[in-house]
Amino acid sequence: MATLYTKTKLYLEANSKTWDNTKLSLQNNSDGNGDFIASWNYNIAQPTDEQLSSYENAANSEEALQVVLDNRRNDYPSIADQLDDIYHNGIDKWKATIKTTKDKYPKE
Repeated sequence: MATLYTKTKLYLEANSKTWDNTKLSLQNNSDGNGDFIASWNYNIAQPTDEQLSSYENAANSEEALQVVLDNRRNDYPSIADQLDDIYHNGIDKWKATIKTTKDKYPKE
């Protein structure tokens, strides 16, 4: 299940807006009711639950991709190590090193 953050972000983007923490805040009161929009200061209507639900599949895909990208970022050697690899072993060796991580965490 996608987060309210991602569904709201997609709703904003669909309406040519970007996330702005000064115009929007999400909240969770730890009362079992989950996250909700606590404040909304955009010049478009605040999305209904039904509108946000329509972004569920797209939000799930975006969140799954973000997990892949985060895993790759954590698995790649540091930039300094990558540059050292290129210097000492050439581009082809570097590509092989990077491909290992890309294959480990494929974009689906």
